[in-house]
Amino acid sequence: MSDSILGNAWVYGDNIDTDLLAPGAYMKSTLSELAAHCLEAIDTDFASQVNKGDVIVAGDAFGIGSSREQAAQALVELGVAAVIAKSFARIFYRNALNLGLPVLFCPDLEGIEKGDVIAVDPIKGVVENKTKGQVFTCEPIPAELMAIVNAGGLMPFLKNKFNKQ
Repeated sequence: MSDSILGNAWVYGDNIDTDLLAPGAYMKSTLSELAAHCLEAIDTDFASQVNKGDVIVAGDAFGIGSSREQAAQALVELGVAAVIAKSFARIFYRNALNLGLPVLFCPDLEGIEKGDVIAVDPIKGVVENKTKGQVFTCEPIPAELMAIVNAGGLMPFLKNKFNKQ
């Protein structure tokens, strides 16, 4: 993955929990089946219309709930390129990075609407709403965590690291 992300925004509010991202009824299904039901309780179009490279923009406490890593896996499976939120549940935050999904803390996201084209620079911590000409400052993802993201997640990162030794 490159460090620059450009995609359409999918905008949600506060408290998007892991049950919305990875519904319990589908936890024993394949990852693709589980992902097909991602966020369906609040947005029936999301899983079928999200495009590779799109970005989720949300409010506080994104990923609260259970520690199931399938919540982040479903987003990766659907091609979501990043999640930007005012705050994240601690376990979801780390699960996302461990699965290669950039997640950025951004306290001010006012004005971003569904479908806006946004550019995300996770290293600089900058989000630009290209549709409306807005620029937001976020907490940058540290270089050591971006190395994990760029490798495709923690397991590929470790495999590459140990194969070089």
